[in-house]
Amino acid sequence: MNILFLSTSHNSMSQRLYVELTERGHDVTVHTVTTDQAMLEEIERVQPELIVAPFMKTLIPESIWTSYTCLVVHPGIKGDRGPNSLDWAIMENRSEWGVTVLQATAEMDAGDIWASARFPMRPVSKSQLYRREVTNTAVRCVLQALDSMADPSFRPEPLDYARPDVEGRLQPKLTQRERKIDWNGSTEQIARTIRAADSHPGVLDELYGEAFYLFGAHEEDRLKGTPGELLAVRDGAICRATGDGAIWITHLKPKGGFKLPAALALKDKLTSVPELPLSPFEPCEGRTFRDIYYEEADRIGYLHFPFYNGAMSTDQCERLRRAVAEIKNRPPKVLVLMGGEDFWSNGIHLNVIEHAESPADESWANIQAMDDLVKEILLADEFLTVSAMQGNAGAGGVILALAGDYVYAREGIVLNPHYKKMGGLYGSEYWTYLLPKRVGRERALQLTEQCLPVGTAAAKRMGLIDDAFGETGDAFGRTVSQLARELARRPDYDRLLADKRASRERDERTKPLQQYRDEELARMWDNFYGSDKSYHAARRHFVYKISCISDTPAPMVSVSR
Repeated sequence: MNILFLSTSHNSMSQRLYVELTERGHDVTVHTVTTDQAMLEEIERVQPELIVAPFMKTLIPESIWTSYTCLVVHPGIKGDRGPNSLDWAIMENRSEWGVTVLQATAEMDAGDIWASARFPMRPVSKSQLYRREVTNTAVRCVLQALDSMADPSFRPEPLDYARPDVEGRLQPKLTQRERKIDWNGSTEQIARTIRAADSHPGVLDELYGEAFYLFGAHEEDRLKGTPGELLAVRDGAICRATGDGAIWITHLKPKGGFKLPAALALKDKLTSVPELPLSPFEPCEGRTFRDIYYEEADRIGYLHFPFYNGAMSTDQCERLRRAVAEIKNRPPKVLVLMGGEDFWSNGIHLNVIEHAESPADESWANIQAMDDLVKEILLADEFLTVSAMQGNAGAGGVILALAGDYVYAREGIVLNPHYKKMGGLYGSEYWTYLLPKRVGRERALQLTEQCLPVGTAAAKRMGLIDDAFGETGDAFGRTVSQLARELARRPDYDRLLADKRASRERDERTKPLQQYRDEELARMWDNFYGSDKSYHAARRHFVYKISCISDTPAPMVSVSR
């Protein structure tokens, strides 16, 4: 089927749906929406059999939905309407929520229902629910709707609030007044309020007389203080007292600015707030914040690094590299690199770079630190390594995973193994060694030049990953642990380790790692310091959420299978 996506942005859900539909043989064009005229021109060009709106913040014009079947993906149960569906579900502490695919009409979210399904809620942020439960459920609903199109007897269900299964309602837009935090309240309620606004718009609050939006809530079970008081700083996060405990906040966004690690956003205002470091290897009872931590069982090490949005700053890369180096002194038989539940990694931290006094210098420092981390993993011949990709990955984050001896992914995640869209960025992390080694030179060129999202089925076929399994995080984790134990217990384990060392020695003789790095960094130097400022412009647009698309041309992102 010839399908056109109309989407405000090509976000995680539209990318996942693109992957799933093209995998099933459909031709999909993705159009990022700017103006009604641009939509009409793209429809005229594509002549779609079906229009799908995976993520739309505006109404589809009547001239379109009266002429074409237009299916809208809404992150809410039957009858739910409004722009803050998932926010309200979290704020109201719902035990389950859902997704509804409905037909576009003159009223937002009020059209006939083509498919609907529910999922249990987890106590996580809106963005985490959206990327996993909402997206997984949306895939099922869209596929069901496509099946229904082939059934001549199918009729979509009109929205009828008299039906007992229509439990949703029209919800107003949440304002900052409803989101306002009372720091005398409970940690649980405050965490839920922040999570309901993550990753947009955040919760507006005041610190040191300045207005900031809050993001990234982590409960703290040990620290206490006067409600609202800043108690501690750790790895860029700040801890603030609540009515019955405390909560860590990882990121702040000033009005008119962009998100930054909280301590960085507050700059020199935290001089009287104590640092409270916590080693990745230090036992920890109760809930707290840590962005790197290590666990070990049955001589299997698990290194977690759940960095916010998968972005890895210079400091985070350096701390993670030191953790890998320390593990080499232990060592386990197998090291499993877990990343985070929400993201594996998205490479260098563009927001921290944009904030730096010299973004070029910070870009250079960040990519060097990423390279050092990848090299530390690549040269880890004391044990076998497994990259366990629980969440989406992009750019250098995908290449980081390829440094592992074995690469596994949770079913349904999306990989973007390319850099070029960031103003022609060349990329490093030894990608010119690791990517062709996995998929061959021709495929590596396609992946980095075409800049298309890759699903786990395609990634496995091309050899980018070794396997994909487990729709849920728990199922994926259990299987990874079982595979790691089997690997550690293999009777030929010593031979596998010897083969790994021999392979690295052969590759080094053919072309040293340092040569790959030097060649990549020569291109990166041009990106950062050369006369072409495309990377700096693209980064700024990304960080400030500025559209790079003018109203004149018909904007289009990738096409067909």
